[in-house]
Amino acid sequence: MSQLSIWEKESFYAPSDIVIAGSGLVGLWSAYYLKKLAPSLSITIIERGRIPTGASTRNAGFACFGSLTELVADQQKMGTDQLLELVDMRYRGIKRIKKTFKEEDISYEKHGGYELIGHSTSGQSSDAPDTGIDQLRSSIDEFNRHLKKITGQQKTFSIQNEKIETFGFTSVQYLIENKLEAQLHSGKLCQALIRLVTSMGVTILNDLEILSFEKVHGHLLLHTQLPLPLIADQLLVTTNAFARQLLPQLDITPARGQVLVTSPIEDLPFKGTFHFDEGFYYFRNLGDRVLLGGARNIAFEEETTTEMEITDGIQQELERFLAEVILPGRFYTIENRWSGIMGMGSEKMPIVKAVNDHVFCAVRMSGMGVALAPIVGEQIATLMTGGEDSTDLEELTS
Repeated sequence: MSQLSIWEKESFYAPSDIVIAGSGLVGLWSAYYLKKLAPSLSITIIERGRIPTGASTRNAGFACFGSLTELVADQQKMGTDQLLELVDMRYRGIKRIKKTFKEEDISYEKHGGYELIGHSTSGQSSDAPDTGIDQLRSSIDEFNRHLKKITGQQKTFSIQNEKIETFGFTSVQYLIENKLEAQLHSGKLCQALIRLVTSMGVTILNDLEILSFEKVHGHLLLHTQLPLPLIADQLLVTTNAFARQLLPQLDITPARGQVLVTSPIEDLPFKGTFHFDEGFYYFRNLGDRVLLGGARNIAFEEETTTEMEITDGIQQELERFLAEVILPGRFYTIENRWSGIMGMGSEKMPIVKAVNDHVFCAVRMSGMGVALAPIVGEQIATLMTGGEDSTDLEELTS
């Protein structure tokens, strides 16, 4: 595009109060809360793809806040207080999704969640927590006490081994249930958010990428493929795993997550979201199909990439797990495969901060962007506008 018309300059590409880099879940929720706090703000979202990509429309569609063994492992790294703060953010985020959208509009289904604890021969990491029944019950009791303040439930986790045979799994020693987990349709959620923020006056520009930015006379000049820079007062970077392209100082590491989906399976014996090996493997029913993803822990270095490709090694491991553990003896074919890029780092807490007076970021969702995005969006909007605290803002959005 070598020229812009006056109409384009004064509408689509007009100077904005805030430009948001990335139209994924965090970018969209941020725009929503910015408009809630300050309706007069002019906000433009820049998306380099035709649709939101990265992880927002390429994840597994889990509405979850952490499997037991994942929480145990994170507790050892983060400490109890910080972990519970993070879990609380995830849980409140899921509640906020349900409060904002009709369940049927985003295919929100509450079938509960489960964690499979496998025998040592089933592919579980050698450094996974001790899975002896006494240790398992002790961990369940501890986290049920911790989570009662968050979920309001006496027992968030419980052992439900009788369902192992009902579900048809093999090589599974214990099955831990979490009735509070759910699943949703990530694409429909993004579409619903796009409709919502555009109805509030937010402009979204697709197929456009912010290549660099500079501050000139108190404003930001955002350089893209356009012949002239975009002008904004503030820039919010929400591109998660790709944020270092604009802010190279951030502690973010890309992590590719690969996924496959089976053909329809007659009389599929289970519904829900399922975790294995500290959440490195995850699967769910998708109607009468099975969606399975993960296994990046067998090739961490290879999967530390922003290349949105699938690889034979990971896909073969997913197929092995599918055949040996989830669907032994069943007939099916693989109908779909894809990958998405998550944003990880040296710790799991999201980065929500001001980089300077004009530039902000809300990134590093650590594979939990569905649940975290509403709360992170609220936090960054409050920071950028000097708005009300989260309790008042929650009342504002009701």
